[in-house]
Amino acid sequence: MKRIITILGATGAQGGGLANAILSDTNSEFVVRAITRDVNSDKAKALADKGAEVVKADVDDPESIVKAFSGAYGVFAVTFFWEHFSPEKEMEHAKLFAQTAKDTGVKHIIWSTLEDTRKWIPLEDDRMPTLGGKYKVPHFDAKGESNRFFEEANVPTTYLNTSFYWDNLVYFGMGPKKGEDGNYYFAFPMDDKKLPGMAAEDIGKCAYGIFKNYNKYVNKSVGIAGEHLTGYQMADAMSKALDKPVKYNPVSPEVYRGFGFPGADDLGNMFQFKRDFETDFCAARNLDESRALNPELLTFDAWLAKYKERIPLD
Repeated sequence: MKRIITILGATGAQGGGLANAILSDTNSEFVVRAITRDVNSDKAKALADKGAEVVKADVDDPESIVKAFSGAYGVFAVTFFWEHFSPEKEMEHAKLFAQTAKDTGVKHIIWSTLEDTRKWIPLEDDRMPTLGGKYKVPHFDAKGESNRFFEEANVPTTYLNTSFYWDNLVYFGMGPKKGEDGNYYFAFPMDDKKLPGMAAEDIGKCAYGIFKNYNKYVNKSVGIAGEHLTGYQMADAMSKALDKPVKYNPVSPEVYRGFGFPGADDLGNMFQFKRDFETDFCAARNLDESRALNPELLTFDAWLAKYKERIPLD
């Protein structure tokens, strides 16, 4: 009998990468239980066509999560901050995942998490504004704080620290914008510091490597990235791939927080954290270990070669 891996967000970037990694491996010891709110979506149907068991569930419906986890050997757990922008809701969901994993006897859960930046920048530290009264980088801090739910539940957990998605250049409006001088510019408040980044699909492929190596990674933290690159290096790579002049604009965190799009203050603080604590943040995302987990790990050049046509250019 093959063992069931329940994948939350199976039609999303991270979960979809894991589902496809398992489904494309004809020798896999696992089968996929793909969890989605819409079993009739094109992505859900595509997973079903590849052999996944597609199950309807919603993180706001605890009973559906119990059914989703029941009988599973492993669970890939991810939250959906950018749908609701609520760190409190994110923590509520994480606590549900941890307790349900314990109650249903899950043998290995991978929790897609991030650092709690308040361990580096206390709330009273005015180098960075406090958001919502309780956070420095809400979408980081809530995940990092939620690690304790898995520890308290004593469920066998791997804490997977992810990196910036290069796919944000396609989907999140972070791609180059054309300036009045004819050059294309993209702005991060990172100065000349390195940003760990990766293809979103590779997060799931690395998670598959973790599930295949239980003894090495259970009750451990592991950080993953495809490359650590400065904004200048990313601009050079995009210039070559897109055959257009792309320039990096290292704006200040204050300017970035003022851009006004939803979550700009959160992301401005995030980039500032990665800039100010570059050594710690990069060290926690070992490139050799990431490649050992996923031998197909894409570099930024390889990602651009595959997806450059999808980057919207004005």
